[in-house]
Amino acid sequence: MSKSVNNRELYQQKLNVVLEYVHGHLDEKIELKTLAQLSHFSPFHFHRIIRALLGEPIGSYIARVRLETAAKLIRYSQLSIEEIGYNIGYDSPSSFSKAFKLHFGHSPSAYRRNKNLTSKNVHLMKTTSLNIKKPKILTVDDKNCIYVTLKGAYQKLDYASAWATLWGEVKKQKLFTAGIELIGLPYDDPNVTEEDKIRYDACLIIHKEAQPAGEVGVKTIPGGKFAVFHYQGSYKYLDQVYNYIFNTWLLENDYELRDETVREKYLNNPEKTEESKLKTEIYLPIQ
Repeated sequence: MSKSVNNRELYQQKLNVVLEYVHGHLDEKIELKTLAQLSHFSPFHFHRIIRALLGEPIGSYIARVRLETAAKLIRYSQLSIEEIGYNIGYDSPSSFSKAFKLHFGHSPSAYRRNKNLTSKNVHLMKTTSLNIKKPKILTVDDKNCIYVTLKGAYQKLDYASAWATLWGEVKKQKLFTAGIELIGLPYDDPNVTEEDKIRYDACLIIHKEAQPAGEVGVKTIPGGKFAVFHYQGSYKYLDQVYNYIFNTWLLENDYELRDETVREKYLNNPEKTEESKLKTEIYLPIQ
């Protein structure tokens, strides 16, 4: 058996441990921290790996399984709807009824009266034809940068202002040299982290000594071994790029992830480039 098959099996075994715990604790509050510890996946990559393997975020999976379990109990048991709600972890009949109706499109009592009713939701990840090249395996040195931290939904962040602030600091501190790189550090998975808590660092890799100034910080981005994917296309499909990386490429190769966030390197200016021609390098930390 090839090493890549073993790698796929290893990830599946880790997923199985997580799912066994979920299915055995539907009547309790399930902490994502506990699931991450059980999986032994890198804390930086737990949510992306689980989402890639499941086809949906782990929180959505738990909510769906709870409600599908409730539907089976409504269909095949004599338990009251109130008891069923408590048995799958809802703390009140009203919250259970609201969630059930949102998922299935009708109330628990209506479902008990007419068991031919089905869910209005289909839980499939959208896919788009992506222009991604086979990754290069590179070892990257530590890099010094100036950066601005942004918080909020990735689609709503004021990237232009952040880059303008950084370039302004380059001019003020006379940091300009050849080889300045634009790097993004997307720390959080928007399918898991609340919008107002999502963190993103806009970074300019510089080659002179810089000083922090106001919202502009100075730090070293650690180097190491990376699988570097070249993607051409709109930034709005980056989430699907990550799905491909974690769900297809990673499982078909024998590389293990390091406890380091992914990074994005932007190769052209989105204000002067057509969306379809934007070029991004995705750096996946491996060991």
